[in-house]
Amino acid sequence: MRIAIIGAGMAGILSGIQLDAAGLDDWTIYEKADRVGGTWRENTYPGVACDVPSHLYSYSFALNPTWSHLFSPGDEIQAYFERVATDHDIVRRVRFGDEVTALRWTDEGRWHLTTASGHTDEADVVIGATGVLHHPRYPDIAGLDTFAGACFHTARWDHDVPLAGARVGIIGTGSTAVQIVGAIVDEVGHLDLFQRTPQWILPQQNPAYEPSAQAAFAEHPETMADLHATLSQLFSDGFANAVVNADSPQIRGIEAACLDNLESNVADPDLRERLRPGYRAACKRLVVSENFYDAIQQPNASLVTEAIERVEPGGVRTVDGVLHELDVLVLATGFQVDAFLRPMDVAGVGGRRLDEAWNPRPNAYLSISVPDFPNLFLLNGPNGPVGNFSLIEVAELQFAYIAQLIDQVRSGACRGIAARRDAMEDHEAARVEAAKSTVWVTGCTSWYLDDRGIPAVWPWTFDRFREEMAAPKLDHYERIT
Repeated sequence: MRIAIIGAGMAGILSGIQLDAAGLDDWTIYEKADRVGGTWRENTYPGVACDVPSHLYSYSFALNPTWSHLFSPGDEIQAYFERVATDHDIVRRVRFGDEVTALRWTDEGRWHLTTASGHTDEADVVIGATGVLHHPRYPDIAGLDTFAGACFHTARWDHDVPLAGARVGIIGTGSTAVQIVGAIVDEVGHLDLFQRTPQWILPQQNPAYEPSAQAAFAEHPETMADLHATLSQLFSDGFANAVVNADSPQIRGIEAACLDNLESNVADPDLRERLRPGYRAACKRLVVSENFYDAIQQPNASLVTEAIERVEPGGVRTVDGVLHELDVLVLATGFQVDAFLRPMDVAGVGGRRLDEAWNPRPNAYLSISVPDFPNLFLLNGPNGPVGNFSLIEVAELQFAYIAQLIDQVRSGACRGIAARRDAMEDHEAARVEAAKSTVWVTGCTSWYLDDRGIPAVWPWTFDRFREEMAAPKLDHYERIT
């Protein structure tokens, strides 16, 4: 069997390793960039880090004894993925700098693949490992292109722009902006944080792992496996399962911890009220930080809560008429999280386009398979557990499920396999109904919500996800013989 993997980030590296382990060694990873890493390659802004504990945000088969902190910085995570890819001989089988532009299902029951360079390939199976956090979303603000200073998105950070002594403005207050504020406030001349919506900030303790602890992990790898399992259970029993029930005691506990963090650490009553959220905790992605409240109270930092009217050459003008003069403007405005394989042109059975199948919004059965697109399997696809689980753990479970679908083709039971339309529609109806009791629908605007205001994420517990991923219900699939 010939297999094409699209994307050399966390999920693409995982796919190559697991295919080799299954004895399927005829595969290529197509990567648009010049090295592996995905999200962690793209995001190099100051303060970038993961909000999942490092010993959980690791491959279960490649646990790392040398994590420096409980929550490790982005460059260390990028180095981890590069090391794992090298150790498992993945890198030499990646076609770098050649973005896949088109996929077409042929009458012969294979996928025809075309890249930006004109290269073509054919594969029996395509695994979409394109991720969700790599297409920057730029804000629609009048005059943005007139700004005279340096202006860039956080995922396109310009490290050649000096920040020392500069007047820096940041638009956005999500996890990325919070991390940047804490990382640069002591360096810049002045920092303006333009806030549309205040965030729930969970206090984060981020202790370093002492060399003795790292040595103990290396000498006794079973302790890392135990820690990985313990963190997974704590994460799923705690936060991951809490958000699917807006009335859960865990959510109340999170709210109490966040409010205590605000009340205890923000001295000025006016600033405290402007930082106080007016919606439920975890309705938006919960922000964790060990230093944001301290950073935003520095003498050279200002929280701007007036709405932005427009950007001008000299800075940002708010609706109260004030021009906030800036040298650097940073756009911490997130990503186009509903892109997935797009802008790739994908044509399935009968020439049906993926854009058509995903109109008005993307969908996939169990976030993995789309009807009429046989042998095209997605990792961390539409409506998956992106909001409440460790995505590495999710991808490992999903790949084990996908491997069982590939075995249907490998064994000769069929040439192609894709979810049945009725199975996907039934799953989607149940998902939408279950979403009504989650914290994500309690009254906020977030990137979790689709164009209907429905959370585009998994609305059930992690235990249910594990059960679904244990084995495919083959009667929910259509097989092409």
